[in-house]
Amino acid sequence: MRLLLNLLWFVLGGWISLLLWLLAGVLLAITIIGLPWAFAAFRLAGFSAWPFGRQVMERPAGDLGTGPLGFLLNVIWFLLAGWYLALHHLVLAFGLAVTIIGIPFAIQHVKLAVISLAPIGRDVVEV
Repeated sequence: MRLLLNLLWFVLGGWISLLLWLLAGVLLAITIIGLPWAFAAFRLAGFSAWPFGRQVMERPAGDLGTGPLGFLLNVIWFLLAGWYLALHHLVLAFGLAVTIIGIPFAIQHVKLAVISLAPIGRDVVEV
């Protein structure tokens, strides 16, 4: 079932999400300063392409990317890439929500929009 849902997801907009997350990661990786955000973008690129059967969890307190440093990194992320990634997920969610079949996928896009606002300090785990 997960394979079928992931294939449908990829066809109905997952590939767009994958490309935009990869674009954000590549643009951030070009500079040495952007590497912490690039790793987060690449980690979430795979999740945005194949989200079913996985979920995003916050790291435990004290891990890299949590606390005040994580907050600062997320604020900078929001200004550099988070807003446009969240916007694209909301646009795709709206387009999918107008169909009955697309409603579960629209809900997943809304979840990804929230994650894209502050991805530092989060990991993708298998369910």
